[in-house]
Amino acid sequence: MACLASVFKALCLSLLFIAAVASRPTNRPKVFNVQRYGAKADGKTDNAKMFTNIWKSACTRKGGNSKIYVPKGTFYLGGVEFVGPCANQIEFIIDGTLLAPSNPRNIKNDTWINFRYINNLIISGVGTLDGQGKASWPLNDCHRNPNCPKLAMTMGFAFVNNSRINGITSLNSKMGHFNFFSVHHFNITDVTITAPGDSPNTDGLKFGFCSNINISKTHIGTGDDCIAILSGTTNMDISNVNCGPGHGISVGSLGKNKEEKDVSGLTVRDIVFNGTSDGIRIKTWESSASKILVSNFVYENIQMINVGNPINIDQKYCPHPPCEKKGESHVQIQDLKLKNIYGTSTNKVAVNLQCSKSFPCNNVELTDINLEHKGVEGGPSTAVCENVDGSARGKMVPQHCLN
Repeated sequence: MACLASVFKALCLSLLFIAAVASRPTNRPKVFNVQRYGAKADGKTDNAKMFTNIWKSACTRKGGNSKIYVPKGTFYLGGVEFVGPCANQIEFIIDGTLLAPSNPRNIKNDTWINFRYINNLIISGVGTLDGQGKASWPLNDCHRNPNCPKLAMTMGFAFVNNSRINGITSLNSKMGHFNFFSVHHFNITDVTITAPGDSPNTDGLKFGFCSNINISKTHIGTGDDCIAILSGTTNMDISNVNCGPGHGISVGSLGKNKEEKDVSGLTVRDIVFNGTSDGIRIKTWESSASKILVSNFVYENIQMINVGNPINIDQKYCPHPPCEKKGESHVQIQDLKLKNIYGTSTNKVAVNLQCSKSFPCNNVELTDINLEHKGVEGGPSTAVCENVDGSARGKMVPQHCLN
């Protein structure tokens, strides 16, 4: 009897343990396959309302994370906005193609797909965001036409933190591809961004008032800046990026508006610029409305392949002359390190350091610069310096002009 009692007790304890385990929440992510929830992959039905409803269900779900899955196929999508805060982490997996309206007037907002007020967002997959920008590019004449139509960015992030993008492709945006505003602790990896070199204002990645951004293993070819770093952006690391065609990795333009903030803590390393108009670029308006500081930049191990202006600091920026001149730029540039920058320049001036007379560039360090001229003019590459103080060491091609 004692033996049977022991066996019965052990059996009861086992059953209680199994019941306790079964009653625990699994916390497994719930997958929202957009097709199973009614989205149509026919390339013509507008799925915007369906995607918005799916987002709301995923965002408000409690008890575990959510995955929104876009399978293979072409999903036409009008302008859509995904807004938090959410009750859990959301992963947006895009393996199919999201197709934008060809007519820019069919997107009412300034961004086609917009994420706002979200933490812990993941966007991944092998799919494509097709902005269908070709029909819009001829309309982009705002520099001379005040009544030009408003064209939408492909994807935007505002007040999105601790998040990341991995693997997707952005194709032929109407304006820029990805726009980031007040975004913090964000990683971008293995992303491909593509638009023709003559497509206007199709910036690849654009940042304003952001911090702690990491970009790596990404290919960008556009008709504007591969990466644009604007006012108030700090602590950014860019590595293993191929840029071209495009206008390079640009800081600015800066100084045009009164509300601008300092830009600092930029590291750019292991980059290839191929056939771009510029490589390393800092641009500030000559007649600036704000007095800000640009500081603590490191550029290292960068290859230039037939780049128009490999190293270009332009503190007399004027994109559409003539520009009104009200004095020198009030943007102070200091503490720049450029190391192991090599390759070919299509212009004779391979190093252009054109700084402000009122606020000269300070502490610019050049180490091992080797930029040969490969253009129609002939002759060796040259350097131009205005109002810049710094030092140089190692190999210098062209011969440096620092004080």
